[in-house]
Amino acid sequence: MEPSPIKDAPVTAGGLLKQLGPGLIISASIVGSGELIVTTKTGAENGFALLWFIIFACLIKVFVQIELGRHVITRGVTMLEAMNSVPGPRLKVSWMVWVWLAMFVATFFQLAGIVGGIASVFRLGGSELSTGIWALIVTGSCAVLLAIGRYAFVERFSTLMVGLFTLFTIFAVFALYRTPYAITAADIAGGLTFDLPENFTVAFAAFGVVGVGASELIYYPYWCLEKGYARYTGPNDGSPEWAERARGWLRVLRWDAWVSMVVYTVATIAFYLLGAAVLHGQGLEIENDNVIPNLSVLYSESFGEAGLWVFIVGAFIVLYSTVFISTASNGRLFADLLKMFGLVKEASAEARQRHIRIACVVLPALYLLFFLLVGAPVTLVTVGAVAQGVMLPLLAIAALYFHRSWTIPALAPKRAWVLMLWLSSALMTLVGLYSVWDQIRKW
Repeated sequence: MEPSPIKDAPVTAGGLLKQLGPGLIISASIVGSGELIVTTKTGAENGFALLWFIIFACLIKVFVQIELGRHVITRGVTMLEAMNSVPGPRLKVSWMVWVWLAMFVATFFQLAGIVGGIASVFRLGGSELSTGIWALIVTGSCAVLLAIGRYAFVERFSTLMVGLFTLFTIFAVFALYRTPYAITAADIAGGLTFDLPENFTVAFAAFGVVGVGASELIYYPYWCLEKGYARYTGPNDGSPEWAERARGWLRVLRWDAWVSMVVYTVATIAFYLLGAAVLHGQGLEIENDNVIPNLSVLYSESFGEAGLWVFIVGAFIVLYSTVFISTASNGRLFADLLKMFGLVKEASAEARQRHIRIACVVLPALYLLFFLLVGAPVTLVTVGAVAQGVMLPLLAIAALYFHRSWTIPALAPKRAWVLMLWLSSALMTLVGLYSVWDQIRKW
């Protein structure tokens, strides 16, 4: 059910949660490749040393997320339209849209790698079908479900199952205390010492995708629009009534983002600790040819054979929901892109939905093609993750521009919030610059 118009945000917890949606959707999608593959790979390679960095990556982006959401709600534009308004060189569209387009294509590699991971899950479960056949089944089913409009059912089911799998992952961390890989206070203290590894590539990839990754920062405002936040705020007519409605929905936005942040931060820490304790402790690495079998060790070590089967079911749900929700989000971006480049005329709502459905069929076919051509899940996921890491500083710059140029005085945030937004943006930019310098140093 869509939210109903309100003059102010609900004040009761139950009333408020009925309005929440985008952040929880994003939580369902981001507890996926970032946590299950990249985060655990980072833990496997570095042990507990980068625990501080993983926590930092989760916490620092929420300020930019809320600012981007605030902008699209108060202006009533999509995120891609907002990015197209950023000043600078233009070639048909803004330079920022061109950079995003490069990341957009790179995320196809990431989603192709996830499709390969899902296929490997079925193989681990004993299926005799090849990974190519399973990849076809996964992408085909995703396209069909989105084309016939079964999004709401999959969204609710995925959110529930991802939540259960996340809880099981947290239990798996505590269950390690009865194994040789129990996590000690010294391990945690060592992980909070602000050290950086020699090879920063995987850590930077983790920064790009854990918590709210660059793609999720762009998806989030779209789902704010889909859930009616901007529609029920209405066009800005300069009236006190409009400002009151806007304040109410922005309050919902903030609750939504912070609740989501707590969910994905706890999940990310759990995955990292498992990778650091079990995989690093056993000297196991996450590579293209062993990604799913080695990840299953995280659960079989804690719970035995039962843990293996929970992992198989949970990994499928987590990874499939990532592909599904990302495809639904990318379809909306694709429809915007067609209009922005003038490839379609100013479309009606019905025409836009048709373009979205077409994209939701074409995009899974591209994921399948990329996987069949490359066939290296970890490499594919890492390529997309690094591209997202490169995009993060630019989104931080966009958020600052929106704040400085488009904030409505009646809705201006407090100084403490502005300070945190600047700090968040500066730190995201510094991490991006450090990664570039790290690559140049290696060359």
